[in-house]
Amino acid sequence: MITALADGRLLAEKTGASPARVIALHGWARTGADFGRVVEGLDALAIHLPGFGITPEPADAWGSEDYAANLVDVLRENGPAVIVGHSFGGRVAVRLAARHPELVTGLVLTGVPLLRLQAAPKAAASYRLVRWLAKRGLVSQKALEAQRQKHGSADYRAAQGVMRDVMVRVVGEDYRDDLAKISAPVRTVWGEHDTAAPADAGRAASELIAGARFRIVPGTGHLLEGELVTAVREELLDLLEELP
Repeated sequence: MITALADGRLLAEKTGASPARVIALHGWARTGADFGRVVEGLDALAIHLPGFGITPEPADAWGSEDYAANLVDVLRENGPAVIVGHSFGGRVAVRLAARHPELVTGLVLTGVPLLRLQAAPKAAASYRLVRWLAKRGLVSQKALEAQRQKHGSADYRAAQGVMRDVMVRVVGEDYRDDLAKISAPVRTVWGEHDTAAPADAGRAASELIAGARFRIVPGTGHLLEGELVTAVREELLDLLEELP
């Protein structure tokens, strides 16, 4: 069931009763519908984050801290909850847990790009040249976009307007300080073959969170499907059982 939150600023998939014990935050270019099996039978809200699904995009290029701030009113109205975050949604969940610990009773994170263990690959020389020329008005924006489509990631190519700017901003963020500030209990669940957020970086990120538990799910990748869904649900139910 779709429900409106924060005076209509956000929309979410609702299961069970209110208040929600679980709030789920989806990955990039995904929606709250991804969590149907994860939260089945629970009192939960699976948010459609701004710019995804049926929730309007932000007016300007938000970072993950802006997305987190946009959820504060929801959590204050609902009461503290366990946050489940996949990929991009996990970035937002980390910001929430670090900066509003009174609103987060626990975290379950999966496939979240929180640390980069290797330097980012350098953009192709042809793209860097066209970008340099475009900044000086020497080539058209059409030519620049052609290079972006040729060299950008699939998510980057698919994003348009302000959402492309959001993506560029978020990809460059660092979460080390926030990870160290998290005081809520944390479960981290990673697909063995995740290429979007490699498992070794996921393990390294979990080691920066006091008491976090890290779990690898053999044979799975980045998306919430198959055995990864089962594992995330198991960790969520275990965490809920441990909480008062």
